[in-house]
Amino acid sequence: MGPTLKKRQLIITADDLGLARGINEAVEKAHRDGVVTAASLIVNGGAFESAVDVLKRNPRLDAGLHLNLTEGCPVTPLDRIPSLANSSGFLYHHPFELLKALIRRRVRLIDLETEIGGQLQKVSASGVRVTHLDGHKHVHVVPQVFDLVCRIAPVYGILAVRSTVERAPKLCSLIVRNRGAAGQVLKQYVFGKTLSATFVMARSRNGHRTLNTPDRFYGITQTGFLDMPTFADMISSLPNGVSELMCHPGYVDEELMRAPTRLHLQRERELELLTGSEARDLLKQAGVELISYRELGT
Repeated sequence: MGPTLKKRQLIITADDLGLARGINEAVEKAHRDGVVTAASLIVNGGAFESAVDVLKRNPRLDAGLHLNLTEGCPVTPLDRIPSLANSSGFLYHHPFELLKALIRRRVRLIDLETEIGGQLQKVSASGVRVTHLDGHKHVHVVPQVFDLVCRIAPVYGILAVRSTVERAPKLCSLIVRNRGAAGQVLKQYVFGKTLSATFVMARSRNGHRTLNTPDRFYGITQTGFLDMPTFADMISSLPNGVSELMCHPGYVDEELMRAPTRLHLQRERELELLTGSEARDLLKQAGVELISYRELGT
């Protein structure tokens, strides 16, 4: 017998579950009526309880922790993490700001460890089974954060983490279709490449403690610009093995408009894409198998 051919498998993950009720409703629809197989739960979001209900109603929707260390308020009492947050919330509002603070030793590792553990404990106490972890604004790839995640997550039965080694197929076509936002697309592309390098560095520091990851990642460059041509470009370039596509479906409501996110109407456009027959037909024609993190490594 010849060698077993590797399949082309894809995890489609909806981020920001729990940020607003309109996002929760859209993620549920994108799973039930569309192609979303996993969702990333933000435990300090304003609609956390509603998100837990969505996950319990949809046991086939794979749940991950969307680790948040940069926006809103922590789950840990402030007197236990004084170098990470104050009464206004987290002190550092971007992963690279947090990284710089860590390098300058302005953030104590024990404070990071406490908050990461607190978020894992909160989702565990909710009764939701979490199979993987990723980061809000990809904060999990900060090397010191990644070190802690690799040590703490397995205690909660989490054996997988998002890779940010991104592919950005047909970048020029994406820019041409979004001429008015070319600068934003390029900014996201550079951010994606930086995250890719940071993840590779963080992973190399962990040796045997490294968690399972998909082989490739899509969606940083395309955040806010995910349409059918972009989706088709991704699927046509999909390599063998397991890839992950990050998406952001949502309904625009008052709660979402108040939430700390720049993505509004783009979320509704993504929902239409993810629930349309064209996306499902394209996946079928390309022979791409939809899976979740539960099947990773099996």
